Amino acid sequence: MFAMPISRARTIAFDVLLRVAKQDAYADEVLRAELDGSVKTEDAGLATELALGVLRWQRLLDFVIDRYLKKSSNMGDVEVRIALRLGVYQLLFLDRVPARAAVHESVELVKRARKRSAATLVNAVLRKAAKEPFKGNSPADTVARLFPADLPFADQIGIQYSHPTWMVERWLRIYGEERTRCLLQGNNRVPVLSGYLLDPQRREDAMLSLRRAECRVQPGRLLRDAWVLEGGNPGASEAVKCGWVAIQDEASQAVARLVAPDPGNSVLDLCAAPGGKTMLLAQAAGAQGHVIAADLHEHRVRAMNERLELAGVRNVETIVLDGAQLLLFERAFDRILVDVPCSGTGTLARHPEIRWKLRTEDLRDFHDRQARLLRNALPLLAPRGRLVYSTCSLEPEENELVVREVLGTLGDNFQIVNPRDAIERFLQESVRIQSVVYADGFFRTFPPEHGTDGFFAAAIERRDPNSFH
Repeated sequence: MFAMPISRARTIAFDVLLRVAKQDAYADEVLRAELDGSVKTEDAGLATELALGVLRWQRLLDFVIDRYLKKSSNMGDVEVRIALRLGVYQLLFLDRVPARAAVHESVELVKRARKRSAATLVNAVLRKAAKEPFKGNSPADTVARLFPADLPFADQIGIQYSHPTWMVERWLRIYGEERTRCLLQGNNRVPVLSGYLLDPQRREDAMLSLRRAECRVQPGRLLRDAWVLEGGNPGASEAVKCGWVAIQDEASQAVARLVAPDPGNSVLDLCAAPGGKTMLLAQAAGAQGHVIAADLHEHRVRAMNERLELAGVRNVETIVLDGAQLLLFERAFDRILVDVPCSGTGTLARHPEIRWKLRTEDLRDFHDRQARLLRNALPLLAPRGRLVYSTCSLEPEENELVVREVLGTLGDNFQIVNPRDAIERFLQESVRIQSVVYADGFFRTFPPEHGTDGFFAAAIERRDPNSFH
């Protein structure tokens, strides 16, 4: 008797999760590489849901799994743990998947990974989990009823919404319980896919191409010029492949709008790859403007060059540059964007593996590098010029604390300015300016409130020396 073959979707999901665990890879990048043109649309959809769903709910899944494991069980093999997570995820969250399929294929995945000795264990654990009354209920709420009475509150909601305890504890301090719960829940939802039109003359062609890809185009939630792309596979459309439409979160687009280049401006984009913001800066600066797009990694600069070429962007010069080192340019810039590498805690719905990789001590390392980048960039700003410092982080150590620390060492030459005028004209009529530009003058988006990634930005201007007395 021959064993039934494992579905393509589950094989891809297993391989993606294994690479994330063993090679510190990012799930979305591995998925893009795995889901080539030979993978059927339905298999690509299930593989994506399984891989990202398991990463989002990993802590809750492990809590369920560990209830059925004997303490003496050897769970040192990551392949066995991933197969169990895949099985339990399907049992808890996917009503359309028969329990027998979830159990059988997880057992076969363990065998495929050359861990045949664990097949009996995987089969026993998943059969026990299949008898639990999870389906038809909220798995997070059902699991919460299984917690011991003495489990600390941060651990309770950390397991229930699948986030590390240290992250939950700090957000409870910063946001309080209600907003923290909303944030944790939002991080476990499939994020909205957004973009913008690069070439207005291609609008009708782009719309037709996206419809052919079974994608519905809706107005942006935050920005008037943004599109929300629902359903289908927009990445496979001619509109995206030919560079007519760029895929980019609306909050990320908003950061580029805050820079507000005037036609003819010189612009420095210091940490530019992959180039989504760069293209918006180039549009605003116009044919007479000049944008220098820098990045530390040569392969990322090459990829950015290809993207700019495809989109027909001609006023951008790309360079490989470490912005944390002393920067030597012959002239100052009218506008500078310092969109620094960060923890990415504002993007956990899109990049769920970050929550398991990040450690609290990493925030200090990020802070130190971010401060160096900002400190090196500010002297390159022309008088009355504008610099925007931004992150996709929710953490104060990477945001306002960086800005205040650096400006505190530079005397009165620079000042934080309210970016209201730069962004208000781009906002949807339903979006109040006070919801994104706070009383302290900083720009912030909060995922559960804005339906975007979580971004922070500060606009800084250099005083005109002629204004001093």
